[in-house]
Amino acid sequence: MSRLKGKVALVTGGSRGMGAAIAKRLAAEGANVALTYVGSEEKARKVAADIEATGRRAVAIRADNADPSAVVRAVEETVRLLGGIDVLVNNAGIWLAGPLLEATVEDFNRLIAVNVQAVFVASQAAARHMKEGGRIITIGSNLAERVYAPNMTLYSMSKSALLGLTRGMARDLGPSGISVTLVAPGPTDTDMNPAAGPHAEFQRAHMAIPTYGSADGVAGFVAFLASAEGRSVNGASLTIDGGVNA
Repeated sequence: MSRLKGKVALVTGGSRGMGAAIAKRLAAEGANVALTYVGSEEKARKVAADIEATGRRAVAIRADNADPSAVVRAVEETVRLLGGIDVLVNNAGIWLAGPLLEATVEDFNRLIAVNVQAVFVASQAAARHMKEGGRIITIGSNLAERVYAPNMTLYSMSKSALLGLTRGMARDLGPSGISVTLVAPGPTDTDMNPAAGPHAEFQRAHMAIPTYGSADGVAGFVAFLASAEGRSVNGASLTIDGGVNA
């Protein structure tokens, strides 16, 4: 596979789960890849080492998505170390759930900072370096469009904000030939939400096909969007949730 040969990609939150799968898949398609991490340095460096073992270049960059300056530095480091940036995958995010009446302003602000503000900051910084054909792909959630259980108000709110951000950026960056898309996974088998976990059967009960998605499946979809074949997909939110939102 060489659909991304010669491209440079940055994947935020790329040390584990979907982020690691996306970083490895983009590399398998030919891209050199930078990935960010916060606390999982060992895992991030292992992902980078696995990529370099395939002949691609890789770099792990520590960057807390809650810190706008760190997000901008990660983009600038990617450009400096790998020679540019063609694909940005805004994958990093946090999960927070609980009764609405127990939520705090601090909870609200942290979710917005990591799940929304960082996407804006990274996208703006990356777009300044991108040439025609650049791609900005954000990992959202199917919960942005359907909240099928209580205790997810703030998280769903943070992910729904990405709908407007994606559509607006698609219009603003379109004249430069940069496309912007949103991928909205549902239940996906990762260490944060395992298919054999305590909440898995509840989630399967809401799926038309009661089978968890895979990180590799999401990664394959991201690779398609990053490739020339995905060029015409722009300003769209694409749901991969086994039919939860059907």
